Amino acid sequence: MVTGQFVAYFRVSTDRQGRSGLGLDAQRVSVDAYLNGGNWKLLGHFTEVESGRRKDRPQLQAALELCRRQRATLVIAKLDRLARNVAFISALLESKVKFVAVDMPEADNTFLQMVAVFAEWEARKISERTKTALAAAKARGKKLGWSMPSRRHQQRTAAQRGAKTNRARAVQFAANVLPVVESIKKAGIVSQHGIAKALNDRGISTARGGRWYATSVRNIEARRRMP
Repeated sequence: MVTGQFVAYFRVSTDRQGRSGLGLDAQRVSVDAYLNGGNWKLLGHFTEVESGRRKDRPQLQAALELCRRQRATLVIAKLDRLARNVAFISALLESKVKFVAVDMPEADNTFLQMVAVFAEWEARKISERTKTALAAAKARGKKLGWSMPSRRHQQRTAAQRGAKTNRARAVQFAANVLPVVESIKKAGIVSQHGIAKALNDRGISTARGGRWYATSVRNIEARRRMP
């Protein structure tokens, strides 16, 4: 029988999945089924709509903060999708927050530490194999990237798509961070300098992985007014 206070954390990998609910509904159903029965209380739920490669997790940080304040347990639907994400593991281990994964309830901090080591090793090996393969292809005289004659006409189209993707990511990042900004304001910190310091203290990075300043807070809040 499940007892205690919980905070749910969901993550979908892409903007498209976030809008469509693909994967998100299944995660919610899993968490609801786990919590079904018993004496429990769900204090809130946080949803991250980002690529698994990103290191910043503002919604995760907000969920962990709520868990710390209320001494609640973080509940996630699928550890198998998040376990190889070093940023997620590091944030969870450093927070010292209790957690439960619906698909792997036996997982504990020791298990996560082991998985983190493997995840880093696997990422390093993939990078090494990719670099070796590219170097070998270049040594054989194979042209790569935009130097390939067949791809030169695609460069402008790719640049336009890249710019569009970057804008979409900036909008999504703002959507993830703004709820955290609002929670900081509700705690009585309203100046942009104060908000920047609070975001830095929480370990939340900017979209480019840097520190927050008053200007970056102003920029992120300006996106709220964008169509």
